[in-house]
Amino acid sequence: MASQAGGGERQYGGGGMLEGNLRGLKIAVIVMGVLIVLATALLVATIIRRQAGASSAASSPPAGSGTVLLDEPAGTRIGSVVAVRDGVALLLQGGGPDRVVLVDPTTGRATERIGLAR
Repeated sequence: MASQAGGGERQYGGGGMLEGNLRGLKIAVIVMGVLIVLATALLVATIIRRQAGASSAASSPPAGSGTVLLDEPAGTRIGSVVAVRDGVALLLQGGGPDRVVLVDPTTGRATERIGLAR
């Protein structure tokens, strides 16, 4: 039998095109790998920044005296407390109709009162 030319290697047509596809694939894999590393670093930095902000906010006492005195009728109780953008919202129940009082934590004073009809 006659031996094949080229030492038994098969030659495919468009070999340059195959190399171009592999080169493009390599570039795409490298770019995606870099993007994954950058996204992971951004995620870790965001988590650290949020944790640092939360711990400093939780550990610093309010600038006021730390005591909030609300002039509410007898029998009033706090139903819930929710942090809002500019302070704290207190749901007050009993002693009359339910109401929401917004308190500024820096001054310890009620800034707004909202009555809730039954």
